[in-house]
Amino acid sequence: MTVPYLDLSPRGGDEPPVTVERREGPYGEVVLRRRGADPAVYEIIANGCFLMDTADGRSERLLVDAALAALPAARPAPSVLIGGLGVGFSLARAAAEPRWGRIAVVEREQAVIDWHRTGPLSAISGEALADPRTEILHTDLVAHVYTADAVYDALCLDIDNGPDWTVTEDNDGLYSPAGLAACRERLTPGGVLAVWSAQPSAPFEEALRNAGFAGVKTKEITVARGVPDVVHLAVRAA
Repeated sequence: MTVPYLDLSPRGGDEPPVTVERREGPYGEVVLRRRGADPAVYEIIANGCFLMDTADGRSERLLVDAALAALPAARPAPSVLIGGLGVGFSLARAAAEPRWGRIAVVEREQAVIDWHRTGPLSAISGEALADPRTEILHTDLVAHVYTADAVYDALCLDIDNGPDWTVTEDNDGLYSPAGLAACRERLTPGGVLAVWSAQPSAPFEEALRNAGFAGVKTKEITVARGVPDVVHLAVRAA
C-alpha cells in the first residue's frame, strides 16, 4: 500500500522545506528536501511517501546493532546486506563496527546513491563508503533477494515504512510467504533477518514464524510523536 506524504519531521522549525533535488526514475519520483539549518535536516520522499530523515537515526542504527547482537559472538567477520541506503545511518553504523566483515548495501535509486557520493548526505556516509568492506549494489532489493547467489549472515532491510506500509506495490512481495522464504535462503544457518518498521506488526511476526524463522521478536524505540519505531528480528535455524 502506498500512502500520501505525511510530514512527521520533528526538527527544522516552521520554515517551509526546500527541495534540493527532484528526479524521475524507473520507480517513479524521488525527492531530497532540506529543513532548517545548523544543522539542516534532510528528508527523502519517494512517490509522495515520506521515507526517512536525518533528524534522529536511532532506530536505523538499532537495525544494525540488533542484528549483530543476535548473531553468535564467535562468528568471525559476519557479512551483512543492508537494503536500502536511505540517509545512510545504517551503513555508517555498520562501518563503525569492526566486527562486521563484508558490508553490502542494495539501493535501487541512482539519485540516492549520488546524494551520498557527491551530495549533502556524504556527511553521514562518506567514511563508510570509503571503507574497503563496503560495496554498493545498484539494484532492486526484492529482485536481489529472489535471484542472488550470495548468502549473508544478516539481512537488515529498510526500504519501506514497514511491512504494512510499502513505498511501491512491488515491495509487497518482500513480505509475502515467498519473499520471506527467499530472505531465509539468502541467510547462512543461524543468520539474522532484521526488518525496520514505523509501527509494530503482529501479523508480520506471525508471517515470520510461518516462514520457518525462529527467535521472532520485536524491539521498540520511542520516537518524538506517534507509535514507536520497531525492528522485527528473526533467525534462520542452524
